[in-house]
Amino acid sequence: MSTLHTPPAGDDRGEDTDVVALLMRQHGDIRNLFDEVEAASGEERRDAFRRLVRLLAVHETAEEEVVHPFARRGLAGGRQVVEDRLAEEKAAKETLAELDDYDTDDPKFMPQLLKLRKDVQEHARAEERYEFTHIRRSTDTAGLAALAKGVKAAEAMAPTRPHPGVESGAANMALGPVAALMDRTRDAVRKAMGPG
Repeated sequence: MSTLHTPPAGDDRGEDTDVVALLMRQHGDIRNLFDEVEAASGEERRDAFRRLVRLLAVHETAEEEVVHPFARRGLAGGRQVVEDRLAEEKAAKETLAELDDYDTDDPKFMPQLLKLRKDVQEHARAEERYEFTHIRRSTDTAGLAALAKGVKAAEAMAPTRPHPGVESGAANMALGPVAALMDRTRDAVRKAMGPG
């Protein structure tokens, strides 16, 4: 079982009041969930994959709404850095949406999962290098805490499934609540219906 931890609202641990620490922890959680999906089989693999899909969707939405706009405005060359990250996110969402249609026992599933993992890891390294480093250097403690609150608020309202083509903060704000409601309803139905 995954050790993915979602702290309660108002948790003031340092990693959750510093946006860079929060996002880096989530990158670690994503890596761990990829490991769990790869190592599991049957219903355990399906469950781990559902958690991975949800975490990736929520995490990327929050970055698109909070982190990328901040980097675009504050980073030298920020516009191009963000455009590159958005292109990576769109490609990953397309692969993730395709994978979400497969049964985890399908022979096509693991090769696509491994491709997605490679792409997601490269994307995370680029964010850490080109965005997170800048945020850490240019933002004081209060700013890091404000960004962390923004990320957590965005995650609370984010869709739980990938929506390729919705990579901008504005698109997420406009479509996110409707997509989130639909996704959360689909998640509840899938859970009620049991395995499969």
